[in-house]
Amino acid sequence: MTTRQIVIDIPETVFLSETTDEAAFARELRMLAAVKLYELGRLSSSQAAELADMSRVEFLLSLKSYRVFPLESELVDLEESLA
Repeated sequence: MTTRQIVIDIPETVFLSETTDEAAFARELRMLAAVKLYELGRLSSSQAAELADMSRVEFLLSLKSYRVFPLESELVDLEESLA
């Protein structure tokens, strides 16, 4: 798998307000980005899981803690096809 690195500048005041180390904060940002991009329909669940560095099943199961309904896009497609 080929990867690209993106550098994000985090203001010191934001980072100092966190109680985690840099690596944990970076993992959390990746997960939050994956969840939001999945929720917006910009990433598939498998792409979002890859971004979050976890299996697809693990990612889908973790969505509950972010109050995101897994398979939302599939449900919308089904509702549209029934209308």
